[in-house]
Amino acid sequence: MKSSTCIGISSMKPCCRFLISYRSSSFFGFSPPKMSRSGIRNLSKSLSKAVDRRRVHSCKHSKSQVVGYKCLADPNRRAFSVSDSSWGQSRVVSDSFRVDKGRSRDVLVIPRVASDFRNHSTSVEHHVNEKNFERIYIQGGLNVKPLVIERIETGDGLVKEDNTGINASESDVNTNDVEGSNLTEPRIEREVSEIEKEAWNILRGAVVNYCGNPVGTVAANDPADKQPLNYDQIFIRDFVPSALAFLLNGEAEIVKNFLLHTLQLQSWEKTVDCYSPGQGLMPASFKVRTVPRDGSPEAFEEVLDPDFGESAIGRVAPVDSGLWWIILLRAYGKITGDYSLQDRVDVQTGIRLILNLCLTDGFDMFPSLLVTDGSCMIDRRMGIHGHPLEIQALFYSALRCSREMLTVNDATKNLVAAINNRLSALSFHIREYYWVDIKKINEIYRYNTEEYSTDAINKFNIYPDQIPSWLVDWIPDEGGYFIGNLQPAHMDFRFFTLGNLWAIVSSLGTPKQNKDVLYLIEAKWDDLVANMPLKIIYPALESDEWRIITGSDPKNTPWSYHNGGSWPTLLWQFTLACIKMGKPELAQKAVALVEERLAVDQWPEYYDTRSGRFIGKQSRLYQTWTVASFLTSKMLLQNPDKASLLFWEEDYELLETCVCGLSKNGRRKCSRLGPRS
Repeated sequence: MKSSTCIGISSMKPCCRFLISYRSSSFFGFSPPKMSRSGIRNLSKSLSKAVDRRRVHSCKHSKSQVVGYKCLADPNRRAFSVSDSSWGQSRVVSDSFRVDKGRSRDVLVIPRVASDFRNHSTSVEHHVNEKNFERIYIQGGLNVKPLVIERIETGDGLVKEDNTGINASESDVNTNDVEGSNLTEPRIEREVSEIEKEAWNILRGAVVNYCGNPVGTVAANDPADKQPLNYDQIFIRDFVPSALAFLLNGEAEIVKNFLLHTLQLQSWEKTVDCYSPGQGLMPASFKVRTVPRDGSPEAFEEVLDPDFGESAIGRVAPVDSGLWWIILLRAYGKITGDYSLQDRVDVQTGIRLILNLCLTDGFDMFPSLLVTDGSCMIDRRMGIHGHPLEIQALFYSALRCSREMLTVNDATKNLVAAINNRLSALSFHIREYYWVDIKKINEIYRYNTEEYSTDAINKFNIYPDQIPSWLVDWIPDEGGYFIGNLQPAHMDFRFFTLGNLWAIVSSLGTPKQNKDVLYLIEAKWDDLVANMPLKIIYPALESDEWRIITGSDPKNTPWSYHNGGSWPTLLWQFTLACIKMGKPELAQKAVALVEERLAVDQWPEYYDTRSGRFIGKQSRLYQTWTVASFLTSKMLLQNPDKASLLFWEEDYELLETCVCGLSKNGRRKCSRLGPRS
């Protein structure tokens, strides 16, 4: 149904843009006159202030209406809208709809300063020890995102705002009208196999529409599944390989919509048992629902229903969601070449809110991020609480992304300095204390304990008896890996695949360490890959360890699910790491394995048993990130230049910066001097 809407801003609902439709109507008590560019720019500022004062939830005018973060829908529209396989593919363009000749365009923008971090490194400034970088959010408004209006005048006086590609009514979007679109086949120039065609059809069938626009993909889309639980939602973590597949195929609209909608969800109020987490938390997932509008049985509207962990198993906040969002935002800019999205003021604010959560001072003595169990891809109790490698690697990647994307000015210079400081400290901490090879294990075996000194070798008081018996014979003479966790008197020696792969991709490890990780995977192929890439953890917890650490979790039985299961979605990250380290043939070997089985097995979520021979006992079929990971891996191997946009090389400037050198306190002794040589 046709409807003109105006979307307001509040601190509890997502901060949306103003879509004003009028001929002679007034807005906030005045009619929009014709004016020069400078006048329009001043109008933008006054509108933003007016919205901030009023905290508008809804208002009505003669021909305009203000609603929350909603979209009017037809009465017969389903609550959960998933497109079929003929979802249109549009060309990557700067506008979300076509603009005919003869239209005059005026753009109202807030001036932006492009960040040098996109192309250059930045050393630590003298502000590194200041604690006031948290206050940068107050200057631009903590809860209200800036107003950016793009004004397009048509002959009938219609004004639309076009900056994000998200419109207020379904009728504004016509994918059939996009020049060059192909509604049945993926827009790729190369010849594709039958399994790739099937994968593309499944991926497009998992696309979810909100107000007529694609905003993400469901976690799984098995038509035979009668109890989808939360697998019919859009997960930030799960959507990343889907987003990369679309980006590499030249389809950026769905990724842009996803980034902006999840950004707006960031500002929602999150409460669990009368307690709210900090500002900046990204949801684990969200769902598109259709609800009656104002109690009317005939009019409906679409709303986004996010889950910040209040409905999750164990009620754990998704720490990795914000990190993945930042990583995907950078990938969008790198692949499309469109950096205007990350330069937007509301996007910049979102980045800083996430960083504020991660960089807040606490009681911890380590630069690594402290989290609870189940706060990442391993979202059930698996003994990863503390400082798990997966979170540290994603944290490091997100910091490097933010360093490139943040606009540098007086308000952000302290935050940028804090990022540089944390990057330097975190890279040293992981490289020095998480790394193990045959030499390091032998060193730990000979550790003295109970050392009380600033010169202690066994800084974390690790007891040699913690070295597991399986590791002594398993570790090769060459190669090594980063352990899963490190805390006082505790080292988790399990091999966590995702953390080690991202250590390579982000250059968290040294070039030699990265090379050795890949060498170990190749040397232990039968253990870590076998019949299906790749083990999420090796080895599995068994017997008493399984009962004590998992609490006898029936889903995480030995060699199943997160406890040693094989996850095909790890394939794209493995491919990226192999391309970076100059070993694409290793990735091709893994891709050949999945190509033989995935389509026959109906694209399962994970595989069970030590060698990955069985489909997981509770595995969902037609799992979207399994499909997307396969497609992304194929395209990365065929376009290694695109892969180079997604990983980082060693930043030697970080190695030269250390906060220890900025302190005049004589008691502070830097431990980097010896290992750095």
